[in-house]
Amino acid sequence: MFFTCGPNEAMVVSGFCRSPPVMVAGGRVFVLPCIQQIQRISLNTLTLNVKSEKVYTRHGVPISVTGIAQVKIQGQNKEMLAAACQMFLGKTEAEIAHIALETLEGHQRAIMAHMTVEEIYKDRQKFSEQVFKVASSDLVNMGISVVSYTLKDIHDDQDYLHSLGKARTAQVQKDARIGEAEAKRDAGIREAKAKQEKVSAQYLSEIEMAKAQRDYELKKAAYDIEVNTRRAQADLAYQLQVAKTKQQIEEQRVQVQVVERAQQVAVQEQEIARREKELEARVRKPAEAERYKLERLAAAEK
Repeated sequence: MFFTCGPNEAMVVSGFCRSPPVMVAGGRVFVLPCIQQIQRISLNTLTLNVKSEKVYTRHGVPISVTGIAQVKIQGQNKEMLAAACQMFLGKTEAEIAHIALETLEGHQRAIMAHMTVEEIYKDRQKFSEQVFKVASSDLVNMGISVVSYTLKDIHDDQDYLHSLGKARTAQVQKDARIGEAEAKRDAGIREAKAKQEKVSAQYLSEIEMAKAQRDYELKKAAYDIEVNTRRAQADLAYQLQVAKTKQQIEEQRVQVQVVERAQQVAVQEQEIARREKELEARVRKPAEAERYKLERLAAAEK
């Protein structure tokens, strides 16, 4: 007949034709009644409260430590499951948890004995890692894997930890005061530096503005000189052109006057010639004719 189990359980079938026994974690298996036997083993995760009371540390100070461990039988690893079956088959979860707890507590005490109170108190992570490492290497031979281990509590009956805490508190307060003073000092330095940088930046800005103003004024002066030069050149050219134009106009006027005078002279000469002709026609020729007449008359009277 068939038997089944959940993922948190393993079945071991032994007997007829089952040598070595068959182990099934989370599944089903066929079992022949009467000639074969089936047994179950839990794969549940077990939470262990690992207490070590009044253990003397390396410097002889007794303290008590409580750790929390999570352990389980590893069903997916056939070798570890076989080892667990050899160790715990037929035992209850409580019995398995007790064996694992005793093993963990022994390793926890051993680690405590090799460390000082200060090391355990200040570096809990290191302590937890050492217990986890040592216990895991031992429990794996039993088929049990340590899922996690965490240091839960440290205390003592002689106020050693309280005194250590006071000293630590005083040191922390001292460090805080020193840190606050250093922070104020650094803040003052940063503030002074910031002010200095601000003033320097302001001076640099003013210098740059002055340089820009100077460059602007120099360029403007150069532009003004160039503009004034061009304007003076244009004015001079204009005046020269005006003078040339006036000269040309005067020359043309003189030429016109010369022409007019020449024309007047020609007209006068023509007038003189006309008058001479008119005089000759009106005066000289009649006079010559009269003279000639008189000469002829005189000659005739002779």
